[in-house]
Amino acid sequence: MLTINIDPHSSLPMYEQIYNYIKNEIKNGTLPYRYKLPSTRSLAINLQVSRNTVDMSYSQLVSEGYIESIPKSGYYVAMVSDLMHINPHGPSVLKTSIQTKQQYRYDFSPFAIDINNFPYNIWRKLSKNCMNEYNNALFLLGDNQGDESLRYAISRYLFESRGVNCSEEQIIVGAGADYLLQLLSQLFQYVNTIRTIAMEDPTYKQAYKIFTGLHYSVLPIDLDHNGIKMQPLYESEASVVYVTPSHQYPLGIVMPIKRRMELLQWADKDPDRYIIEDDHDSEFRYKGKPIPALQGIDSSGKVIYLGTFSRAVAPAIRVGYMVLPKRLLELYKKHLYYYSSTVSRVDQNIITHFITDGYFERHLNKMRKIYKSKHDLLVQCLKLFREKVVIEGENGGLHLVLHFNSKATENEIIEIAKKKEIKLYGLNEHYIKKVDTFSSPSILLGYANVPEDTIPDGINALYEVLNSYLDPML
Repeated sequence: MLTINIDPHSSLPMYEQIYNYIKNEIKNGTLPYRYKLPSTRSLAINLQVSRNTVDMSYSQLVSEGYIESIPKSGYYVAMVSDLMHINPHGPSVLKTSIQTKQQYRYDFSPFAIDINNFPYNIWRKLSKNCMNEYNNALFLLGDNQGDESLRYAISRYLFESRGVNCSEEQIIVGAGADYLLQLLSQLFQYVNTIRTIAMEDPTYKQAYKIFTGLHYSVLPIDLDHNGIKMQPLYESEASVVYVTPSHQYPLGIVMPIKRRMELLQWADKDPDRYIIEDDHDSEFRYKGKPIPALQGIDSSGKVIYLGTFSRAVAPAIRVGYMVLPKRLLELYKKHLYYYSSTVSRVDQNIITHFITDGYFERHLNKMRKIYKSKHDLLVQCLKLFREKVVIEGENGGLHLVLHFNSKATENEIIEIAKKKEIKLYGLNEHYIKKVDTFSSPSILLGYANVPEDTIPDGINALYEVLNSYLDPML
């Protein structure tokens, strides 16, 4: 309900005071577009004025276009984004009171997934079944590590699909990978020698922010065509290394078995060394067989495995899982077991049935076909650029990396595309070490949430925008 201070002694009529108040609130943006105003009757009662007074105010606002009357529905704030008001510090300066969000014809986000193919009917069915069970226990606090039934389902899925060897006891369920990384960072405080964490560069910057935010020293290490370089890792003081071996984020490198064994050998040289394996986008591979997890060949309990349902199902699910080696599990139970699970038991129940009833596997198979079709079409369309682009990371995941030869910087390329309503995402923001802004621009080109029938038009539009700024690759 609107709170309007009406002065009965003012020279302005009461209807005009109401009119001025609502008009100014709309112009200031306090009452946004499509906001439903109180009915004339309810506002009159609240302000203790006659209904005719409010009717006069609303009628004037309608006639001036500030509000609109929708029959049998009520009064709503109209679209007034073009309203201007004078800056009090300078009569010649104008500014809009409502900012409009940039609209894009094509958004090649590497972070998005194809949410249009989310299994709504299955999820609705499982949700209904969960509620129909009348299981009061679901509304009580469960196991701090997550419900045992879900952890068992995850352990079976990881073994069958990724070759991960673990029991449900080693799994901790949490609200996404970021939360689990925070929990892990706290756990490292009970391993005396862990002060420095090595990371691939470029990398998943959110993990970097979490580590540094919890006061760990982070050492960025460059990559070669096999993944993180080993020599700088051996020469460092790092006790932990964070890697994405099955599909390096963001470059898409697949770490071969030789480099994986070298990582495990590095970890074996000190009892307090560990490897964090973030199995990013491992479900989606378009060439060759699926790459088994690094954890599956670890015989010394050195690999901490992280996974999530965000990319395979939906980001809003917010369910991730972490597999701890047995030594770290003992430290967790001793020092951090008081943390309650951050995932609703109702959601845990739904996901458990989604996995155990076979829906998850069928959904993954469906999405692999959809993403492969989009991937293949995108690669085919990019042939339009010919020798002006080098493609990296095209064997899996949900985005490609495009390297251009151009005098324009990466940010300039992004801004050029933006003016033509094409949203691009640069590679530079994923580096820990500062990148030369004059180096060849590189773009992460996501395709998961781009409708397949618009991919050719999107690439054609991108080519028309960028072609004059590109030179053949040397």
